[in-house]
Amino acid sequence: MGTEKIVTVFGSSRPREGDAEYEEARDLGERLARLGLAVCTGGYGGVMEAVSRGAKDAGGSTYGVTAEFFARTVNQWVDTEIRVKTWEDRLFELIRVADGFAVCKGGTGTLVELAVVWEMLNKSVMTGKPIAVVGEFWQPVLERVREVEQGPSSSTQGRVWGEANGNLVHSAGSMAEAAQYLAGRLQVRSERFGAETPKKVH
Repeated sequence: MGTEKIVTVFGSSRPREGDAEYEEARDLGERLARLGLAVCTGGYGGVMEAVSRGAKDAGGSTYGVTAEFFARTVNQWVDTEIRVKTWEDRLFELIRVADGFAVCKGGTGTLVELAVVWEMLNKSVMTGKPIAVVGEFWQPVLERVREVEQGPSSSTQGRVWGEANGNLVHSAGSMAEAAQYLAGRLQVRSERFGAETPKKVH
């Protein structure tokens, strides 16, 4: 995959061009690309298509992880398709290739993706990969889970998991804030600032 920093974006497959959620995701893809980040998605429609399209509009590079499990073709804005066999393989490949994550509004699939990334960070199965959720949609989920993770009984047999020491998931109020947060955590700079993008070998 080269040396670029990659942000995997999760979100619903339902939005279509012209829908507010589609256009917001397209904006996110464009912003990430302009900040020197490549994007990776599940490769199909909706938010996945919109993010890839926005990144391509800004001259960025795009990856899509698709699975034989789904009888669908990759969207036209994906430069590099990574083909795996199963739904589970796809989920963990989306996580493996990423340096960071953005989570848009979505259904059960997006909920699983958010939960798995959060759990891997919480249990330190994975470290150093920032994650941002965008907007208010996921806030009730975050708040309810944190009642347990950060509550008075959060210690398990004397061990305190990562979330108990501070929020592992960043809440961004807008696509712009999410992109800036991830770029800042991944130490990249927009070309307009004249700084070279740091590279990382996967």
